[in-house]
Amino acid sequence: MSTEIMLTDAIAGLVTQKRAVGYKYATEERILTRFAAFAHAEFPGLAAPSRECVEAWIAAGRRRGVTPATLQGLVTPVRELSRWLGRRGVAAYVLPYGTLPRPTRYVPHIYTDAELAAFFAQTDRCRYCAEVPVRHLVMPVLFRTIYGCGLRASEARLLRVEDVDLRTGVLQIRDAKGGKDRQAPVAASLRRRLAAFDADPAIRRLGGQWFFPGTDGRPLALMNVNRNFRRFLWQARIPHGGRGHGPRVHDMRHTFAVNNLRRWFRRGDDVGALLPVLQTYLGHASIGDTAYYLHLTAESYPDIAAQVQRVLGEVVPPVTDWPHDGD
Repeated sequence: MSTEIMLTDAIAGLVTQKRAVGYKYATEERILTRFAAFAHAEFPGLAAPSRECVEAWIAAGRRRGVTPATLQGLVTPVRELSRWLGRRGVAAYVLPYGTLPRPTRYVPHIYTDAELAAFFAQTDRCRYCAEVPVRHLVMPVLFRTIYGCGLRASEARLLRVEDVDLRTGVLQIRDAKGGKDRQAPVAASLRRRLAAFDADPAIRRLGGQWFFPGTDGRPLALMNVNRNFRRFLWQARIPHGGRGHGPRVHDMRHTFAVNNLRRWFRRGDDVGALLPVLQTYLGHASIGDTAYYLHLTAESYPDIAAQVQRVLGEVVPPVTDWPHDGD
């Protein structure tokens, strides 16, 4: 039996198990498929990941100049595959934790009110493009929806027509991170924009199932969203730190959360009681993920830092110890 078939079968088994307990495991499956092809080409006859094969896989990534975070992403599914095989009595090399350099912690960019105004002004100036004929209609509404509802970029771009209830002003977010669905009410001003966008004859002529249509009946590609985002940033004169530094589209979600907390603090609301509301709205698995935004609020707005600290108390660790940058 060939290496490719053996690894493919193992990958299929691991993916099936992961999805049975609720994980999407789509990106990981693609990485493992690439790893199987790499092992078949470079180490023919190998029955399971070996130290030489895994180290060669890492070296290949480094030669491509991938970032430490990307390298971790390439290795983590392979490590998990080896552990899965090991539990079934198959000898496989498990790369020890700490072998690779830790990725530099990304500090989210919290957009100022002036930056948001400048950014959205540039989306409104987006021009008609014959190659992407509805780009000038999609982009102003897409980015306002991402910020106005604190959505992940793919949650917005994968909205289907039936997911947008223009009568009640509620978005149905399906199969989000962790395989969860949730509903996101929208502000009245955004609902009016969504309704006008949906009624535009140019959008309606395209038909299809996607609320923000791409080309050939497909949803907007994430690369397309990011490319337009970078152009709007440049036009708005918002500096970008280069690859891995941001600002990013995802930072609009962070800014949405921070701005809500800032508003609650300044109104004198019971933020501790409202935190679970924000958790539900954002689709976080735990209150700890949402509490992370309290730290960002204190960092971004020192004038309310003391109020933030009173809510935080001793429950959550300082931001320098936080294991991630929110989701």
